[in-house]
Formats: sequence, structure tokens, C-alpha cells
Amino acid sequence: MKCHHCDNQATVHLTQILNGQMHKMDLCETCAQAKGVTNPENLSISNLMDKVEMEVDSDSTSMVCESCGTTHQEFKKGGRLGCEACYHVFRPVLDPLLDGMHAGIKHLGKVPAGSESRIHFEQSIGSLKKKLQDAVEKEDFEKAAELRDQLRDLQNESKATV
Repeated sequence: MKCHHCDNQATVHLTQILNGQMHKMDLCETCAQAKGVTNPENLSISNLMDKVEMEVDSDSTSMVCESCGTTHQEFKKGGRLGCEACYHVFRPVLDPLLDGMHAGIKHLGKVPAGSESRIHFEQSIGSLKKKLQDAVEKEDFEKAAELRDQLRDLQNESKATV
């Protein structure tokens, strides 16, 4: 594949999605360096936010995180969020940005080896706790006692394997 700007072999391949349409650009190493796309120091969320045509309405310019006080303008300028709550506050701005960079906004990656059984165990305990709470709310105390015992046995089994 040839570079879009010269006849050299393309080694850097960029894909950008704007307004639902995919745009691809293939560059050689020299042209990529000239455009600054191979320098990771120049690539940041703030740079991407400036390059991507984002329609910012009046609501997003007044966004402020109640936990840490980070404003939309500070996030846009620095490309960094202040705390965990910022991800929820700035979701309307982050979702389109991440959706354009990735296949989606939810991580669906691999699960570390050996953790499948732990995940299943935690889901079982969570399910039992919910059933127990429902039984208590319905005043079905026989069922609640049975679920309590199952939950205790499962937790004791977990302690024995650790």
C-alpha cells in the first residue's frame, strides 16, 4: 500500500470515523512523523477533541463535576479527568469521542486465566443475596432461612479454598 502523500510504502494506517463515515489514511513513516501522528506525546484526548468536530451545546459548556470541581473547559484543555465521578458527568462528551476511536464504549476484553470460577462464585453469592432479600421482603421466612443457609455454606466453602 502506498502513502497518500508520496510514493513510499505506507506503514502507518489511520482510521477516523466522522458522522458515521469511516475515513482511512495510509502514510509512510516520514509523512507520519511530519504530521506528528507517530509521536505519542502529541496524541492526547485534548488533541483528539480539537481535531474531531464535536458539537458542543450550551449544556456541556456548563458541565462541572460536583466531586472534584473539574469543568468541561478544563477537561477539554488538559484532556484529563479529575476523578471517577467525572466519567459520569462528562459522559455526553466522552461517549461520542470513545465511540469514534474504538468499536464501542464498553470493554469486552479477555478475562484473566483462573478468574472465571471466581466471577461465577461472586455472581452466585450476589444472586443468593438478592433472593434472600426478596424472600424477607415477601415475609417468606422459611425460604429466607433456606437461602441464608445456602449463602453461609457457599461463603464457608470459599474461605476453605483460600
